[in-house]
Amino acid sequence: MESLGALSTWPVGSAAAGVLRGPGGPVVAGTVGDVERSYHWASVTKLCSALATLVAVEERSVALDDPAGPPGSTVAHLLAHASGLSPSGDSVLAAPGRRRIYSNAGYQVLAVHLAGRTGVAFGDYLREAVLEPLAMTGAQLGVGGSAATGLSGTLRDLLALAGELMAPRLVAPATLAVATTVAFAGLDGVLPGFGVQRPCDWGLGFEIRDHKHPHWTGAANSPATFGHFGQAGGFLWIDPAAAVACAVLTDTAFGPWSTAAWPALADAVLAEAVPGPVPHRP
Repeated sequence: MESLGALSTWPVGSAAAGVLRGPGGPVVAGTVGDVERSYHWASVTKLCSALATLVAVEERSVALDDPAGPPGSTVAHLLAHASGLSPSGDSVLAAPGRRRIYSNAGYQVLAVHLAGRTGVAFGDYLREAVLEPLAMTGAQLGVGGSAATGLSGTLRDLLALAGELMAPRLVAPATLAVATTVAFAGLDGVLPGFGVQRPCDWGLGFEIRDHKHPHWTGAANSPATFGHFGQAGGFLWIDPAAAVACAVLTDTAFGPWSTAAWPALADAVLAEAVPGPVPHRP
């Protein structure tokens, strides 16, 4: 895809990117860069951790309404950054369901809960429930095993995850639909790197574009677009209205370059991948 050529102008050492297109089953529309080079995923990890949790829910090892985290909080609150737990986990900043407080620590609490209910260490469960079934053979949970930020992997791995999120096989489509719908609607919060959002919509592990502004996806992305970006300089978004997914991994940390380059790439990808006019965000 010509639109992916924009990566050659980015201020990064190296990068890889790919686009999947549907419907009728996701197919690779194009890639650039080394699809087998491993990059740190940082918070893109949360997409895999959320998917593993959904597998555990369908296996009935875990329930979304299980108490977990601060008093009154549940697994669903932790997934949706609505538990009230501070980013570092050293305090509780709000009652559950009152504010969207982005918390890496909440995902660590979630991992402990999942391990306790399944009897399997979180890293092992993630591998058995998600990484191995999707043939994400280059993806590894690093030292410390953070469910929030610990994965590294290749573009090929990230595109495999994208394909699952476009046409799920590990969980029922209805389960994924719930997870990619706004949870605890109307909560205000801060989208890291992009400031206060009113509301700051999130699903069960998946950040939802809705009408956030500014945002890391493009003006052409539909409000239903979901995914995640990471401070390591990569992202994955899926736009179900356009049946397009875009994955990027780089070796350069998120910064001002990202806030300019990522939305422009998204608009270019959608303009190239979607026949006819691309619906724009109101």
